[in-house]
Amino acid sequence: MKILVTGAAGFIGHHLTRALLAKGAEVVGIDSLNDYYDVRLKLARLADLGIAGGASGDECRSTSFPQLRFRRMHLEDREGMARLFDAEKFDIVVNLAAQAGVRYSLENPYAYVDSNLMGFVNLLECCRRHPVRHLIYASSSSVYGGNTKVPFSESDAVNEPVSLYAATKRSNELIAQVYARLYGVPSTGLRFFTVYGPWGRPDMAPMLFTEAILAGRPIRVFNRGDMARDFTYVDDIVEGIVRLLDKAPAGDIPTDLYNIGCGSPMQLMDFIRTLESALGRKAELDLQPMQPGDVHLTYADTQKLRQAVDYSPRTTLREGIGRFVAWYLSPENPLRNTTC
Repeated sequence: MKILVTGAAGFIGHHLTRALLAKGAEVVGIDSLNDYYDVRLKLARLADLGIAGGASGDECRSTSFPQLRFRRMHLEDREGMARLFDAEKFDIVVNLAAQAGVRYSLENPYAYVDSNLMGFVNLLECCRRHPVRHLIYASSSSVYGGNTKVPFSESDAVNEPVSLYAATKRSNELIAQVYARLYGVPSTGLRFFTVYGPWGRPDMAPMLFTEAILAGRPIRVFNRGDMARDFTYVDDIVEGIVRLLDKAPAGDIPTDLYNIGCGSPMQLMDFIRTLESALGRKAELDLQPMQPGDVHLTYADTQKLRQAVDYSPRTTLREGIGRFVAWYLSPENPLRNTTC
């Protein structure tokens, strides 16, 4: 089985690539290696996969996994993507490439249009012209916007996004549905809920809080701590993706959507206390008002995914935070010397 993983140098992409290789799949990874956050972390993830020359535009073969190749590429590169699909004849595509970040979408909207909209349409066109068995793509829990009904279900209305990032993710779902209806492109969208773990992004709470606590600086806590998130450990996310690989939708409109989360939201202050316990240090809190684009609560109803592939998250927050802290303090983390 030959699988394309876009965003292979990203947080989830790195973990998914490792899991696919362990199952014997042939993987081609692509990533733009943009500088939204420190590129050293992306290069370190690639190095962990045996890709030493990831910064070049040439194809690199892993020195650790003979069935892995990597190429630096933008999703919106029409000619480059067309050549890639024509040459490789992929069986499955997992699209994890996107411009991430809710708050950053307030500052740089065009980055989201280029990657999340133009890039996604380009990918769908490639899947249309070079048919694949299944396209799995990352959506987001942010599509639920300010919904007050909990837990969030796939059948809920998602017509009121509160950030441009959320709007692009909801647009992805609608565009994928059109391609399924018109061209039969089989696609599954996954609404991720607050993913965390080793190799995580430095713009997200676990890294930001850990850096500040170890440096003796206050941590910014929005909405004065009155927030809850459905924190989901990255291995549980990857397990859900892997289980769906061979579960392509069928029928006249072969497309589907699933929540993929822990299904048990935790108060932000409890998350901070768990992190303090793992680090053995207390946090100094800088209580802030709610930020534009943020939501008070995320809470996944995962019943649909559980019924489809027997999905059941197994990692407790204490276990997951412990593993994250161990990685953060280890030599594997290329940012640790500048943040501790």
